[in-house]
Amino acid sequence: MTWSVPSRHHDIADDLRRQITTGLIKPGERLPSETDLADRYKVSTLTLRTALAALQGEGLVEKIHGKGNFVRRPLRKITYVGGWGTLDPWTAAEAALRVTVRTTTVQAHGHLTALLNVPMGSPVAEFSCLSFEEASPHGLARIYIPRDLVPAGMLDDESVHGEEIKRFAVLGPAPAAVRETVCARPATPDEASALRIGSTVPVLAITRTATDSTGRVVEAALLAFPGDRIDAVFTTHHVIDERQTQG
Repeated sequence: MTWSVPSRHHDIADDLRRQITTGLIKPGERLPSETDLADRYKVSTLTLRTALAALQGEGLVEKIHGKGNFVRRPLRKITYVGGWGTLDPWTAAEAALRVTVRTTTVQAHGHLTALLNVPMGSPVAEFSCLSFEEASPHGLARIYIPRDLVPAGMLDDESVHGEEIKRFAVLGPAPAAVRETVCARPATPDEASALRIGSTVPVLAITRTATDSTGRVVEAALLAFPGDRIDAVFTTHHVIDERQTQG
């Protein structure tokens, strides 16, 4: 009979998981350094990091660059309301989200030219938004607007558009139509780094395009939320066939 011997990193992950779930290590508490933990468990730092990676993938631990590994605070879900991309006011207000915003102008290339239906190299305003609940990232949005359609002052004064961006909503004038494509997929390396999640953790990815009455794309947004922190609600309006009202 062959007996399987558990890998050492599984034992370490089990021990740390027990300490976290029983409250011996509190939410928000910093774990000892990786070197100290490796010494404590008498393993290499590689083995120790493998154990931590398992806990990071489970959402129990988050690694903050330059600061160390912390027990992740339990985060309540917020609700994304399809259409203009507002966050449900009940959950959004209670979650006390804050958003960091970085604005720049880029040249359209690759997928951007297709999303915005503009020629290669066209100037596009990019709004990179990262929402936080306390110190933990909650959602990521990259919003693109053709440079000639950016409302006055939006690139110069963040306070002008801060509240709109906080909702990850359509930033420009009210569009005639909004199209959203939603999928669940593993996080990209950039998303995993920004949201501090494991690369295997699923995200809810939303690609949103807004068009005006002429059919011109006035805005495109790429949104990503960790799958365990977001619910999405889309309302379908029933259209009555005119033929049913006749006769």
